[in-house]
Parts: sequence; C-alpha cells; structure tokens
Amino acid sequence: MKDGVRRGGGIPFEFNTIAVCDGLAMNHQGMKYSLPSRELIADSVEITAQAHAFDALVFIPNCDKVVPGMLMAALRLNIPAIFISGGPMLAGRFDMGKKSKKVDLNSVFEAVGKVIKGQMSETELERLVGVACPGCGSCAGMFTANTMNCLTEALGLALPGNGTIPAVDIRRYELAKKAGYQVMQLLALDIRPTDIVNEKSMENAFAVDMALGGSTNSVLHLMALANEAGIDFPLVKINDISEKTPCLCRLRPAGEYHIEDLDRAGGIAVVMKQLNKKINTNLITVSGKTIAEIIAKSKLKDGDVIHSLENAHSLKGGIAVLFGNLAPEGAVVKRSAVADEMMVHSGRARVFDSEDEATSAIKNNEIKKGEVVVIRYEGPKGGPGMREMLTPTSMLSGMGMEKEVALITDGRFSGATRGAAIGHVSPEAADRGPIAIIRDGDIIIIDITNNKLEIDLSEKEINKRFAKLGKYKSSIQSGYLKRYAANVTSASKGAVFN
Repeated sequence: MKDGVRRGGGIPFEFNTIAVCDGLAMNHQGMKYSLPSRELIADSVEITAQAHAFDALVFIPNCDKVVPGMLMAALRLNIPAIFISGGPMLAGRFDMGKKSKKVDLNSVFEAVGKVIKGQMSETELERLVGVACPGCGSCAGMFTANTMNCLTEALGLALPGNGTIPAVDIRRYELAKKAGYQVMQLLALDIRPTDIVNEKSMENAFAVDMALGGSTNSVLHLMALANEAGIDFPLVKINDISEKTPCLCRLRPAGEYHIEDLDRAGGIAVVMKQLNKKINTNLITVSGKTIAEIIAKSKLKDGDVIHSLENAHSLKGGIAVLFGNLAPEGAVVKRSAVADEMMVHSGRARVFDSEDEATSAIKNNEIKKGEVVVIRYEGPKGGPGMREMLTPTSMLSGMGMEKEVALITDGRFSGATRGAAIGHVSPEAADRGPIAIIRDGDIIIIDITNNKLEIDLSEKEINKRFAKLGKYKSSIQSGYLKRYAANVTSASKGAVFN
C-alpha cells in the first residue's frame, strides 16, 4: 500500500489501532469488550488523523469491529479515504478417511455440540481444531468481518475484489498497491467519503447484504454508519429492501460455500451485476468508476455459488427485522440460515439472565425440543457490551437441535450463527424492554415469514408484570464498560453513543 502512495506522489505514515479477536474473546467476559471496541477504534483514528493533520487515509481493516469502527471514522473525518482489507482466510480441510471436507472456525464450535452428544470424540475435535484455520485472514465464511468487507465494496469505499480476494493471494498485494495509488487520486480530486456514501449507497449495501445472506451484525454496523453520515435509515426500511431482494448465495454458515468460492465465482461485482435492476448503479466509487462501469466488466464464473434472480435461493433477502409486542423497536434474524420448519414456530420460553446460564443448561442437555431459549440482560447496556452468542447457538446446531429449538436474545450473534437465532431484541431488558418480563413457560410466537415476534400475553398482564419489574443495576461499576453502558443507545439505533 505504501508503495502505491509513493507512486502517486504521497508520503505514507502508518499508525495502528486496537483490535479484539472475537475467536479468542468468545465464551467469557472478554466478549463484553468486543462491540465496545468499535467506538474506541473510531475515536482513536479520529484523534490520530486530526492531531497529525493527515491529508487522506488508507484504512487496512480485517476483523470484526475494526471494519465498522474504521468506516465510522472515515465518515466522521470526511477526508479522502479508501479501504483495503487484509482479505479472507482460506477454508481448512478436514480429513475424514477416504474423503475430506472444507471446514472453518464455526465447524469447531459446532463440533463441541457433537462431542456433548457423543457423535464425535475429543481426539477428533482436537484434530479439527488443528486444521480449521489454515492461515491468515478473516474467518473463511460469510461471517461478520467478511460481510462488512464485502459491504465496504458495495458502499463504494473499496476497490473491486476487496471483500473476496483471499489474504494469501498475490492479487491482494496488487490490490493494496492500487489502493495506495488511488487514494492520491481521490485527494487530487477532493473526493470524500460523504460524496460516496449516501442514502442510495446505503440501500445498495443492504441489498447486497440480503443477496449474500450476511451477518446480522451488519444491521448494527450499517445503522451506525448511517448515524455518522447523518442519514435517516429506519429499521423498517431494511425489511422493504429484503422484500424485493432475493437471496442469491448460500455461504457458510447458511450453506457449504466459502468466501474463496464467492471470489472464484466473480465476487461482489457479479453479485451486484445480478442485482442490476434492484440497485442504484449510477453511483461513483473510490475507483473513479460508477457501479455500472464496474459491473459491466464482471463475469459470472460459477452459477452454483452466485445464483441468478430467476434461480434465487429465496425471493426474499437473507436478513429480516422482526417487530411485535416482544420487540417494539425490532429484532434481527439471519433468515437464510433458518431451517424451513423453524420459519414459523411457537414454543415455551426457557429464560436465562446471561449467556453463561444458558450455555450451562445446553451442555447439561436441559433444553427440550420445541422450547424457545431466551437470553436477556446481554444487550448494549445490560451486558454491558452486547456479547455474541455463537457458543450456545453452535452447540445447539452441533447437537442437531437447530430445527427444534429457537433462541432469542437482546444480545447479538456471530455471523457464523445458524438456526432460528433472533438477536438485537429492542428495547433490551436493561432498558425495561418486554424481554425483561418473560417467564419460564410463556408462549413465544415467532413468524419470520411475516416479520413478527410476539409473547402470548394480554396487554393487561404485560402492564401488570412491568409494574412489578425492579430497576436494573449492572454488576459492572467501574472502567470502560461502565462508561460505555452510560452512553450507548439501543441496538435498533446501531448501539452508537449518545
């Protein structure tokens, strides 16, 4: 990248920010710091860029909160900027005797559930751990980091190939050099992030998200970007886009393909080409070309990986926002990763006040078929920090229960989550949302087809329970998380600071 900047006549300086690895932070208190790190990343970029009066910025993100944190900073600073991610990881190969199969980080989490059920030995699990992540890069499926790197390309802030060219591919290095050179052209022409990111480009990003079946965290992060750009983008608008945007890809965890397969098939440019009539193609990008010009040169190389509109996996997009008396401000589900038999489901609630309690119950085989696991007080304020729930959802999937048990939470999920996992329930329990008054045995009604999430209680009973609900007090009374809880807004607003 620095070589490209020099070739363009600039002098490159390098500075870093923090980065939490969600794989290491998973399933313990460290995950409370992952989402909050996004705000620190944005702030640290702002401080360094302003203090040193940089003329332009090349952002090199890769993993989960670094991508949206840097995107927020780019829009906040609004100086010429371009993104070049480190690239996705290749899938691993797990030898199964006479054949092998592709695996990734989520394969390991799901395997834990199989070990609990006696379907896999701990020796096999250890062997899987050794091959699941074969090299550098963001985890190999359409998980949060790769979703956001792909959507950065769709927004127009990165060059074609940014979201999909593997980390170890020589084309990634070539793309970095191009990005370094191109930022100097953006500086010369005074093209800034808010010249590129607007309501129309946000619609494009959500449309590509729907077609890819991306991570539910993308909703949280794109809403935060809209906030930085001063764009009014209500959650209900996401459903409008989802209703008219078919799901064209089934990538891990929804299917068996990985990002390397999406790249081989033609990448994000081809996905946008397939969506040609459903997106805004006259918008400018950091490449200096319009989306129409970029997609005109793209070629579909594998119709099994990227389907056509006529052969879509589903007529609706991969993500849905649910509303109802349990989620007045909305809840998010990765519809493309939900089994058909769980699209409409009702069941008795099993209520837990933390991820840890729920995980323990799942490990001990205490969850019954048909139940709805409710995990609350894990929202932005209640956690604090809105932990990802990859461990409980992966264990349920590994135990073969993703078609039998639903899970709802005011926390969030990893992009690797699959099954009827509904997150971001807003208002959260700590903000006196309806999820706080659910009791064991209450009937929860899930209708993803019609974007509904309800609790089968009368308004009178709901009001009666609220009257008895005490004030929430966090167990965190010091440090950054205390300050975070005091300033963070609802997940429905992107969990941004007041």
